[in-house]
Amino acid sequence: MSLHLFDTASRSVREFHPVRSGTASIYVCGPTPQGPPHIGHMRSALNYDVLRRWLTHHGLAVTLVRNVTDVDDKILRKADEHDQPWWAWSARYEREFEAAYETLGCLPASIAPRATGHVTQMVELMQRLIDGGHAYAAAGDVYFDVRSWPKYGELSGQRLDEVQQGESAAEGKKDPRDFTLWKGARPGEPSWPTPWGPGRPGWHLECSAMALTYLGDEFDIHGGGHDLVFPHHENELAQSRAAGDPFARFWMHNGLVGIAGEKMAKSLGNVVSIPSLTEKYRPQELRYHLVAPHYRSTIEFSSSALDESVRAYERIESFVQRVGARVAAVPLGSSVGAEFTAALDDDLGTPAALAAVHNTVRQGFTALDGGDDHGALAAASTVRAQLDVLGLDPLAWPNSTEDSAARTALGALVSELLEQRQQARAARDFATADAVRNRLLAAGIAVEDTPDGPHWTLTDG
Repeated sequence: MSLHLFDTASRSVREFHPVRSGTASIYVCGPTPQGPPHIGHMRSALNYDVLRRWLTHHGLAVTLVRNVTDVDDKILRKADEHDQPWWAWSARYEREFEAAYETLGCLPASIAPRATGHVTQMVELMQRLIDGGHAYAAAGDVYFDVRSWPKYGELSGQRLDEVQQGESAAEGKKDPRDFTLWKGARPGEPSWPTPWGPGRPGWHLECSAMALTYLGDEFDIHGGGHDLVFPHHENELAQSRAAGDPFARFWMHNGLVGIAGEKMAKSLGNVVSIPSLTEKYRPQELRYHLVAPHYRSTIEFSSSALDESVRAYERIESFVQRVGARVAAVPLGSSVGAEFTAALDDDLGTPAALAAVHNTVRQGFTALDGGDDHGALAAASTVRAQLDVLGLDPLAWPNSTEDSAARTALGALVSELLEQRQQARAARDFATADAVRNRLLAAGIAVEDTPDGPHWTLTDG
């Protein structure tokens, strides 16, 4: 195995070696279900879904834990504003997140633990930190003593004299840089009993406790968005290491999605929801758009960029369908090729991996045009294997078997007409070629001539 990944902690690309041979363990910070999921959330989920698929392709048994922060200040505030129980509000949007993951083809998490189900483990972790002199209780709260951990800032590069946790001042906090592990009970809020009084979890504590519960004191990869490096992941690392746990070997962070140069966020009012997008675009097209850039890059969302992704994906899809209609049913290949492998082994380089896919498609179209049916079938089989790793295998989409069958049948009919058109063009019978094109257009099918051969799409009208 020659996989190399960028590690935020060391600020370098390092060779990946799993903690336990034959397995891979991943913890990904999941949703705080305060509202509907948007493409920023889904970009993160899809990036780690591709990572999981690639590790599986390498023969590893992968455990992926994606937590749910089901109690939080924002959830409590939103629930109160809408006169809803906090747990009902959280559960509603947790279901929406799960539906969005499924819609975009994410493999189910090995487990999706909720914060509220792991208070016992949090209490145990806090006790270890207090016993070790790294945490203290005050006025019903429990805080991590940042000055007690000399390595604080090692993940984000923050200097201790520059640290701002973003927390409000509180009675009993020794230093404003200390962060909250446990919030004392407040009137009208949910609470759980602890030795230091009733209350609810702090954001950072819960992830360390759940990662420890399901992956052990040392695991392979901790993932999340770049906006979580500080303070969330910095604090996770500090409290876990201070408690004596090695914790994550690799820290991976995906880039964010922005609109007009701003990070996409509910607080900015510039979110683009998954349901609204899937009304216009097929889920596989949206998935292609979100996994095509390198996971560490920033995406500027626009309809024109998404439309380009749609055309790129349809070109691949059209090739596989054309081979299936003209040659034979396309099997899922056993090899993804050296170029594709090298791309994903180099820090999950999806842009280069998709370039390899398009190279294979071009070779396949050349084989088709040259009458090399065996070569075309082999290329299509490889393309399916490559796209399977990316969760984009066109024969595994769409979700409905009925829709898939209909599109396959349509593809076969269109391919026959396009073959007639190509033969007419080769014979310089342009009147017949134009007649075929106009016949397709009248049926709502637009034809575009590309270097890879004719490409068809359904028109809006």
